[in-house]
Amino acid sequence: MLRSLNGSWCLILGASSGMGAATALALADAGVNVVGLHFDLSAADESVLLLQKEIKARGVRSHFVNANAARQATRARLIADIAELSEGAGVRVLMHSLAFGSLVPFLPRAGWDKTLTQRQLEMTVDVMAHSLVYWVQDLLDADLLPRGAKVFAMTSAGATQALPSYGAVSAAKCALEAHVRQLACELAPRGVAVNALRAGTTVTPALLRIPEHAEFVGRRESVNPHGRLTVPEDVAEAVVLLSGTDSSWLTGNSIGVDGAELNSAGDAWDQR
Repeated sequence: MLRSLNGSWCLILGASSGMGAATALALADAGVNVVGLHFDLSAADESVLLLQKEIKARGVRSHFVNANAARQATRARLIADIAELSEGAGVRVLMHSLAFGSLVPFLPRAGWDKTLTQRQLEMTVDVMAHSLVYWVQDLLDADLLPRGAKVFAMTSAGATQALPSYGAVSAAKCALEAHVRQLACELAPRGVAVNALRAGTTVTPALLRIPEHAEFVGRRESVNPHGRLTVPEDVAEAVVLLSGTDSSWLTGNSIGVDGAELNSAGDAWDQR
């Protein structure tokens, strides 16, 4: 059954830009109070302050913390904040949108002066995949993941496709999708749904860090049958729509939010 999200709380990991920021605003439009975690240099402070101002203008509360989402101390701090802010009700929506990883090839390659180290690979998979499990564990331990809650993890076509610099992130996305399936099964008796959202090619700060992004983006726009790339608001709308029910029957999936980009056959749908 559909229900109002008004007055509930969400936790967005990776809230300062891209899909995280767009989802924060969309949930705020639906009356959801926002707890946002981001890990940025001081240069991003202004954009975060603006985001908080926009959330407040929607008549809801917000609480943002700039800290490393992969650290246990950060989880402890923020979970205590959530318990206090929500008065023990917990979060209706948890969105895992962390894009912090190494973008270098595994092996020597022309044009590259570095190859991936063990530390970089382990850090990438820990932040972009394993941290989802730890956040869910700690929220559950604190009784802050109630029946009807929704957990979303951002994956990508990189789980099945390769770019020269994307190997560590591809591994992280594969692990993330496996974690989603496992958590969905283990949380089913508690009525909590867990899904991965596979966004189409979206021009975000994370994508712009990929060395091959310019050529890749140009190709993907011609592939999408809609004749455009995905925008963060497409993902945000999907989160709001999927969060408006108490049912946990839609769970354990990797859901494409890509305008059928992954399904299209080459550039046969090019509308330019």
